[in-house]
Amino acid sequence: MKYIEGGWPGSNPKDVEFFRTIKKIPLKYSEVVAFGSTRRKGLSPNEDVKLASLLDTGVNTMVIFGKSWDLHITEVLQTTLDENLEMVRDSIEYLKKHDLNIIFDAEHFFDGFKSNHEYALRVIKTAEEAGSEVIVLCDTNGGTLTPDVQNIVEKAKAELKTPLGIHCHNDSGLATANTIIAISAGVRHIQCTINGLGERCGNADLCQILPILHFKMGLRALYNDKPIGEQLKNLSTLSKYVYDLVNLPPDPYQPYVGKNAFAHKGGVHIDAILKQPKAYEHIDPILVGNRRELSISELSGRASVVNMAQGLGLKLDKRSNVVDKVLEEIKRMEAQGYRVEDADATVHLILLRAMGYELYPFKVQRWSVSTIKNGVNYTNGEIMVKVDDEVFHEVSIGVGPVHALDQALRKALLKRFPQLKNITLLNYKVTVVDSGTGTASTVRTFIEFKDNDLQWATTALSENIIEASATALIDGYAYRLILNEIRGSKL
Repeated sequence: MKYIEGGWPGSNPKDVEFFRTIKKIPLKYSEVVAFGSTRRKGLSPNEDVKLASLLDTGVNTMVIFGKSWDLHITEVLQTTLDENLEMVRDSIEYLKKHDLNIIFDAEHFFDGFKSNHEYALRVIKTAEEAGSEVIVLCDTNGGTLTPDVQNIVEKAKAELKTPLGIHCHNDSGLATANTIIAISAGVRHIQCTINGLGERCGNADLCQILPILHFKMGLRALYNDKPIGEQLKNLSTLSKYVYDLVNLPPDPYQPYVGKNAFAHKGGVHIDAILKQPKAYEHIDPILVGNRRELSISELSGRASVVNMAQGLGLKLDKRSNVVDKVLEEIKRMEAQGYRVEDADATVHLILLRAMGYELYPFKVQRWSVSTIKNGVNYTNGEIMVKVDDEVFHEVSIGVGPVHALDQALRKALLKRFPQLKNITLLNYKVTVVDSGTGTASTVRTFIEFKDNDLQWATTALSENIIEASATALIDGYAYRLILNEIRGSKL
């Protein structure tokens, strides 16, 4: 990745601080660039405060955007088409005099081309004449269709000697497709974001584009001395890291890096995958740091159950009646409203029960939750847990009923099972299964747990939301304990 666009220092203090801080961080393979606009109308470049703020960043490369759609020039900037060309020329030449490399973003280029193709081409030719090293064609509104992108890129390329770039927004769901077709048409500078994050519907997704370039198109995509194949094995980890940074849940359906990108649940699919992964996978998930998920659901076959047992280190014959018991139980539960394909721990507990394992090294004898609102919320969770012949009675205060109950349960369990101390809850979700009875409807709870690198999930169903939550919590902690016992290793 050659360039990292660090922000617009002329727009806010936060971006100014970013450039001040990034100077202290050595970068081996990437270059940080600043982003800004052409000079304002009626000003010379040396009078424009925002251009001055770009120079203050001390970077070697600038990304300067200018208008290429006549509608924006006459109605938004409220200036003339000729003045806009001078704004582009003056700004680039001014920055070039300071020995800077310039990437010119032709904002709204595709809409501009469709409105007035002669003028849109004049804008990018002006940027070329002024000395831009790269000219980027921007689908700023994200509304251009893929065939139009290809056609317009080819026509722009025929007019210029300067290398072309592409910048696509995702408002029509085509940002990645449009980027790929632009590359096929000769573009070699690509602007995108990790996970496609960005304003409105986002931008082209780097986590899709990189593997497409490497595995599908055979193009070199990174500027460093490491084999790209080895680097792409960290792609899923990078995706999750960025989601964590911006405090967003990962998209399970995201191509290449999403949890469900290589997930299979149909019996026919799984049987084929176990024989030959290429039958239902376009690439090996290991290549992008992801993994194959063989889910169990009402659509699963016998091979799914056998594979699940193998994943737990257990041997199970495909003809065993245990397989029948597991499939019958899953079908019964999903008919009631369960959705177990994402709740791996719940499914594993079904299997272990059918194989004769004792699932619960503790027994919850009683629990209760009460919430009092008197100026402030006060939620109290109480639980009694029996382990062998010893009973632990714990009370805890939480921000809500599920939190209070979880805290009380943890306090009780940790007295006998201190190995559970690092468990955290990643996700808690409640879904109404049948809304026909209003607030008395059956609900389904889903809870995700994490212990170091291990993650698992449980689900439960009840007309009482607290009861469903309690069941999922209890199953989650019990699963971690029995999993450790089966694998014969310490947490």
